[in-house]
Amino acid sequence: MLRWLMIFAVAYLAVLALLWVFQNHLLYQPNMPTRDLQADPAERGWEYEDVHLSTGDGVELHGWWIPASEARASLIFFHGNAGNISHRLESIAIFRELGLSVLIIDYRGYGQSEGSPSEGGLRQDARAAWTHLREDRQIPAEDIVLFGRSLGSAVASELAREHQPGAVILESAFRSVPEMAQAVYPFFPARWLARMDYDNEAYVQDIQAPLLMVHSEDDEIIPYEQGRAVYETANQPKDFLTLQGGHNTGFLDSRQRYIQGLDQFLSELAGL
Repeated sequence: MLRWLMIFAVAYLAVLALLWVFQNHLLYQPNMPTRDLQADPAERGWEYEDVHLSTGDGVELHGWWIPASEARASLIFFHGNAGNISHRLESIAIFRELGLSVLIIDYRGYGQSEGSPSEGGLRQDARAAWTHLREDRQIPAEDIVLFGRSLGSAVASELAREHQPGAVILESAFRSVPEMAQAVYPFFPARWLARMDYDNEAYVQDIQAPLLMVHSEDDEIIPYEQGRAVYETANQPKDFLTLQGGHNTGFLDSRQRYIQGLDQFLSELAGL
């Protein structure tokens, strides 16, 4: 029995060590399914510009600027932890249907962007996107919508606490990396092993712009309850849109409800 306990203890400690060492690989997945761009807006018949941004720490980022004719506002799109901007054309189509111009960037280490992802690095990437709209394109802050999905929810919410955009939309948001890690690995002290924060619960408490939280009850990756917990800590004015469908498909599975909910939020709560 003692021998088996020792084997179990060694195996348990080995798993803890792997969780500690490979955190970045678990969170950031730029090669899932591939780092190569698989499509571009021209294939949808959309006018667009390739955008190249320099961050405050000297990393070159790639993105797209996809203008809408007579745009009601401009949206900065911070995507999830896997894939790149070319895998987000279905979302961009919805934003165009809503009359929004879209700036979407790949984080450092994703797509055609340089560097390697990190929490501080993504913070710099978000600031570069904001600066591009504000200074290079001279778009007023009140006409900018920050949108973040999954990992991007924390990127968007942290940027929103630093600035005053016209509106913030957080989709499939998690409480924080430590809380999310504990939910995924309940048999390990994952909360204490996490080296990253991405603390949505803390960030939203500093957001003063109108906020819309979007989450699917069927989300198999980020529990619906985590999105509700973030919502409860946020300031007014705020609203919550509940969808059905999977983590990566809820906005498509509930497409009409999604479009109507975003349009109502932008018109009524954000005044855009």
